[in-house]
Amino acid sequence: MTESGARTELVAGISRGQAVAMVIGSMIGSGIFIVPADMVRQVQHPGLVLLAWAVAGVILVAGGLTYSELGAMYPRAGGLYVYLREGISPLIGFLYGWTLFAVIWTGGVASTAVGFARFAGVVFPAISPEVFLGGVVNLPTGPITVGLSPQRLVAVGCIVVATVINLRGTATTAWVQTLFTIIKVAAMLAILGLGLTIGRNPAALAANFGTDFWPVGSLAPLLPAFGLALIGPLFTMDGWYALCFAASELKQGAKNLPFALTAGTAFTATLFLLINVAYLSVLPAAAIAGAAEDRVASAVMEGVFGPIGGKLMAGAIMISAFGLVIGLVLGGARVFYAMAVDGVFLRAAGAIDPVRRVPRNALLLQATWMSLLCLSGSYAQLIDYTTAASLLFALLIPVALFVLRRRQPGLARTAPVPGYPLIPLFYTLASAWVLVAMVWQRPTYTWPGLVIVGLGIPIYYASKRRR
Repeated sequence: MTESGARTELVAGISRGQAVAMVIGSMIGSGIFIVPADMVRQVQHPGLVLLAWAVAGVILVAGGLTYSELGAMYPRAGGLYVYLREGISPLIGFLYGWTLFAVIWTGGVASTAVGFARFAGVVFPAISPEVFLGGVVNLPTGPITVGLSPQRLVAVGCIVVATVINLRGTATTAWVQTLFTIIKVAAMLAILGLGLTIGRNPAALAANFGTDFWPVGSLAPLLPAFGLALIGPLFTMDGWYALCFAASELKQGAKNLPFALTAGTAFTATLFLLINVAYLSVLPAAAIAGAAEDRVASAVMEGVFGPIGGKLMAGAIMISAFGLVIGLVLGGARVFYAMAVDGVFLRAAGAIDPVRRVPRNALLLQATWMSLLCLSGSYAQLIDYTTAASLLFALLIPVALFVLRRRQPGLARTAPVPGYPLIPLFYTLASAWVLVAMVWQRPTYTWPGLVIVGLGIPIYYASKRRR
């Protein structure tokens, strides 16, 4: 099956408005409600926390503009896998897809599903994390608890339901994702409004926006910590490029993909920055850093409404997490489908449902691995270990653009990056800076990720021999 032939089998059923909603929905999960606690612990000063969110937002908008040019050039299933394959080499493209399947994407979805289940436990205490069937397995990187628990089973159920929705067809999935995005944005706007009005705490405002707002003296000693603090916002908003994976299913993809990426990243980054202003208007920085299980948003709502506020927030986060899972399930399956069409992944994953016109087997295979990660208890470690690998591929995307600009100058570019080459250069240098900060501060989190990437090399050459 040729790539062009395969592309015609996926139906273009996503409108411009739905595309924007999918970008926003793929950025809003549970991270925005939790990550600020660790950021405050990292940099201590509220001003640096807000600066980190602003810088991360600028980085993502730069990434959105960079990916827009590539997406308009290659509006195909697979997205970043295709950009790296065409711009650098088929091996690099495969290594990205391999790492995405092994843990970056599947582990991220598993983590989000478990986050859904954890907040479900706030509303329904019977959903406990206690493993009732399984045991501890000692790995070189530390012990993990493998087995079944009510929480993990709910997480698996979340993935199964999201996959079933995706199996119903792209148009149905886009409609459901749009609905959940509207609910999520409305909930966040409600938090923002409450935090800036009736929830305003004079003591918190005095503490956060007074003398402790900004560090005194040189910022140089704080730069490594600031680089680490950027990991939280970047990871929180990491699903923003999921739409690129399903580019062939967009109506007028060469036009609507760039618009959705730019508008979606700019809107969500701004919203996240304002939400953090709301947090700081209700709670002192010390209370944010010490929030129970880092549930900052729950602490804010409890500060406004009491105990019932925590349960309301838990319900909102469940909706947010489930909506995110729907979008990420859609995106990931398209990468594995594209790899199968190219002959570098399981051939069965290239099959298209003849009625629903979706990559059925890729969706089912993906759901199976995500569910196993939920039950393994190792998904959190795996995500930590591959964050460096994810950043490595992120900084390679602009490199692919630079190469394609030089190698194929005559290729139609309907969405050229404004200010080229400064914006893509900024994106790759910013990604490199965060990566270096992570290698410097957390070296034990880097080598396992590189090992996972390296394991893909023999798999790639083995798959070539089978073709």
